[in-house]
Amino acid sequence: MEIVAAADSDERGLSLLKVVNVLQRVVVFIHSFTIDKFRGNLLRPSTSTQEMPHMSEADIAAKVKEVCQELILTQEALKEVCACLQEELNKGLGKESNPEAAIKCFPTYVRELPNGKEKGRFLALDLGGTNFRVLLIELGDKCTMDSRIYAVPQPVMVGPGDGLFDHIAECLASFIKERDMGDELLPLGFTFSFPCKQEGLTKARLAQWTKGFKCAGVEGRDVVELLKQAIARRGDVKIKICAVLNDTTGTLMSCAWKNHNCRIGLIVGTGTNACYMEKLERVELWDGEVDEPPQDENREEVTGVIINTEWGAFGDNGCLDFVRTAYDNTIDQESINPGRQLFEKMISGMYMGEIARQVLVRLVSDGLLFGGYASDILLEKGSFFTKYISEIESDKPDDFNNCRAILEELGFNDATDADCANVRHACECVSRRAAHLAAAGVAVLLNRIGEESVTVAVDGSVYRFHPHFHNLMVEQISQLIKPEIKFDLMLSEDGSGRGAALVAAVATRAATMR
Repeated sequence: MEIVAAADSDERGLSLLKVVNVLQRVVVFIHSFTIDKFRGNLLRPSTSTQEMPHMSEADIAAKVKEVCQELILTQEALKEVCACLQEELNKGLGKESNPEAAIKCFPTYVRELPNGKEKGRFLALDLGGTNFRVLLIELGDKCTMDSRIYAVPQPVMVGPGDGLFDHIAECLASFIKERDMGDELLPLGFTFSFPCKQEGLTKARLAQWTKGFKCAGVEGRDVVELLKQAIARRGDVKIKICAVLNDTTGTLMSCAWKNHNCRIGLIVGTGTNACYMEKLERVELWDGEVDEPPQDENREEVTGVIINTEWGAFGDNGCLDFVRTAYDNTIDQESINPGRQLFEKMISGMYMGEIARQVLVRLVSDGLLFGGYASDILLEKGSFFTKYISEIESDKPDDFNNCRAILEELGFNDATDADCANVRHACECVSRRAAHLAAAGVAVLLNRIGEESVTVAVDGSVYRFHPHFHNLMVEQISQLIKPEIKFDLMLSEDGSGRGAALVAAVATRAATMR
């Protein structure tokens, strides 16, 4: 009897244990489901959607416009932006004021523009973002290019400086070997699209990293010398570096090769920057020769020097706080360089998508989008790419094909036409503000140059691929420049590649003429 009783007790114990295990699994499942439900679908708005009064689509659209209103800049605000930029440019060009200036206005030492007769074979290196290019360019009646793109891995972007330049040297060596050019010494132009203080055509010290780069041991050092050292460590590449330049300078030079009234270069892509031809007497920073460089007899004399404004830092001293929003503050605080490149963070492709995402999250939290529910993807920082803005705005009026496809990628499978229209409006406000700020900057440069007709060379992914950016800029520039000035925006063909070769070509030609 005792043995049977003991057996029955064990069986009851095992049965009880099984029941407990099953109950535990049920509790875990319910808990996980509840957490996922909240994380995936509910944004936790301050007022639940059930408690909010019902609003018509028209009422919601009006509220959406009200929320987005702070992103729309008035003409008065844009004129004040222009006045601030003019003042900051003067500070940057002044010898005494430059050390404290937000916009550094670096002289590039490029004083001569192409005359269209440049000939020969040149190498170009192009570093300015997450990809790095090596190019072989032949200039003549036409320009032919052979290039290869190499990735810049994230660990390299934030690792030691020597690692970055070793990577560049490795890419260059690979490119040369693949084309059996090991015995050929070609002039090289190096496009290094980060803020640099140039001390000569082949000497430039990095002022600060931007665009997500943070390589240690590079700021304050000559990037040409660092590249030479990396090449020397390999010992298998022969090059003659003729020039180091920014992609904005290359953009201007590439356009000027065919269009001789080009005086401004503009980039609106991953980052933003501008350069322009400034009169030498205004450049107190100038420490080079005052005599004019040798000129082609059929070419108008150059009376200035190309200035690399580095206007991405416009507003770092607080002068743009009157147009910045809570979204801009969050973007800045969560960036790898808080307090720096504030103008760039309002305009460039690296940040536009995230600004739009924050606006959409705000609209959801106010119960104005998707019934007040947000997908887990939308809540993730960086999930709304800048290309989404271009694609959404490419839809025809009352057509939301691109918008729906993007919203489905973000986890919204049941978005209404009204949701799509409101998403588009938010995107339009973000991109229009960017275009208008860029336009204000160009207007200031056109007014400074003061010539009757000027071509502005423009490049960058935002300008290239956004369906309305060009027209938005043209419309706004026209309202901010002096009435007697005529201008046009010209898409520059591979400024960072062909432009680098052209700077090297002009430098080589000038050297032979001396």
